[in-house]
Amino acid sequence: MREKSVLAPDWWDFTTVDRKILDDAAALTERDLLQLSRDGFTVVFYETLEEFYLAEALEYIDAWRASTPDKPVGVCGPIGPTEQLPLVARLVNALGIKLAKHDAHFWGMDEWVLDGKPVDPSHPLSFRKANEALCFGRVDPALQMPEANKHYPLDTTSFTASFDQVRCAVMQGGQGDVKHWAFNDPVKREGAYRDAPPSPEQYRKLGARMVELHPITIMQNARTSGGGRVSDVPTQAMTVGPVETWKSDKVSIWHAGTHDNPFGMRLTAFMISKGIADSAVPMSLLADHPNVQFNYYRPAIKSCDVEMH
Repeated sequence: MREKSVLAPDWWDFTTVDRKILDDAAALTERDLLQLSRDGFTVVFYETLEEFYLAEALEYIDAWRASTPDKPVGVCGPIGPTEQLPLVARLVNALGIKLAKHDAHFWGMDEWVLDGKPVDPSHPLSFRKANEALCFGRVDPALQMPEANKHYPLDTTSFTASFDQVRCAVMQGGQGDVKHWAFNDPVKREGAYRDAPPSPEQYRKLGARMVELHPITIMQNARTSGGGRVSDVPTQAMTVGPVETWKSDKVSIWHAGTHDNPFGMRLTAFMISKGIADSAVPMSLLADHPNVQFNYYRPAIKSCDVEMH
């Protein structure tokens, strides 16, 4: 019988993982973290935020420039981080990349759900709205991507099918406090999962779907996007799943130090590097993906030492 969460006792999360794993991760130095790279898992450091977000934006550009009508290519991108999105638009404009001519594609990772339905783009928290405002709406009209080439997990059947029709060169993501990518949160501690979370094999069978969000995720999004107004944050969302993630050539996770803390940024890298997959730490399931890269803004790594403020 595993420990109960110290954060949300009715849920699974990283606090239910073996204490030795947590302690070993917390003890990692910057040098240790860099040395976690192995075949299939790469750790990269950036010294400035400028080069960090430029490198993230260039993953969009590289994918779209490789796309052709005969062999379309796309990128799956997050809202969180978002700083790369205006840079993507600037690069498209500066390089004159005709996205329609290239048959370039884009997948949005997720969208909020209210009253059982994905929110309309007019909703202030809408991820579709954010992508348009920060990226696609800034692209020159002559270079625009067709609307049909933008895919969101609204109709999950067509969304999942699109990953078989178009090659996803890279799926980007941030990492939330609950150690998720997209909204692949740990599950509730109930029913078949009362005594143990889903096995990695069970969790990896999940495709795009509507999910109930972990309380940690709700609190985080209130902090980062809603001025702390927890009651204004939806408790459900649509999300890309492991099924689509494993159809992506590469998974690229971006740690700027704003969406998770020094401990969290160590824990998932440690578990992936060591092949420790546990669905209570969803990001750790990427231990079995053949091409994962963790990108760190090095000054944000800091340490896990106790320091009173």
